[in-house]
Amino acid sequence: MSVRIAPSILAADFAELGNELAKIENAGADWVHIDVMHVHFVPNITIGPFIVEAVKRSTSLPLDVHLMIEEPERYIDSFIDMGADTVGVHVETCPHLHSTLASIRARKRRACAVLNPATPASMVEPVLADLDQVLVMTVNPGSGGQSFISSQLEKIATLRRWIDDAKLDVALEVDGGVKNGTIELAAAAGADTFVAGTAIFAADDYGEAIRDLRTRAEKAQAAKG
Repeated sequence: MSVRIAPSILAADFAELGNELAKIENAGADWVHIDVMHVHFVPNITIGPFIVEAVKRSTSLPLDVHLMIEEPERYIDSFIDMGADTVGVHVETCPHLHSTLASIRARKRRACAVLNPATPASMVEPVLADLDQVLVMTVNPGSGGQSFISSQLEKIATLRRWIDDAKLDVALEVDGGVKNGTIELAAAAGADTFVAGTAIFAADDYGEAIRDLRTRAEKAQAAKG
């Protein structure tokens, strides 16, 4: 499996966002991860569609947009119009998950289903064939800098088994507490895409941080076989 590193700009310096985006692109990042929050689903407010549009103008990297919001179906078109390449929606907020995912794919964008730590993998099993990506939250969503929840490793392994058994082309992403020491665990469990915030943006050298994360994940995958 190819390893993808997606720096989360939630941890970036927003006063220098254009420069930060250039730095992670030059450092070898694969995607830009953008967390969209409002206080009705998580206890924070972050980014709206116009920031996504500004990010799109500032980088050639694909934008991995994670909607931590209620009624995401109301906003999907706005974020796609502003440049989202992948749109992630929480299964906890989508009573008609299949329809919501179909609406993303109808716009020729990658559809991602997101699972909170307390949400079982079985919630996405019926729609795996309708997905391009599954995101397992390894922290409780709402703020950066939290510790990795190791109980999610079993969920990652279960999803990897289902994806492989069905021979699906579905990325398996993790977000939360990803750093040296945890990325190896997630990669060994079966993840291939890793969202990292402070592990990159708090580093002195973004390139070195991204290379180190990638190397650790690749070694863990190889050791797992």
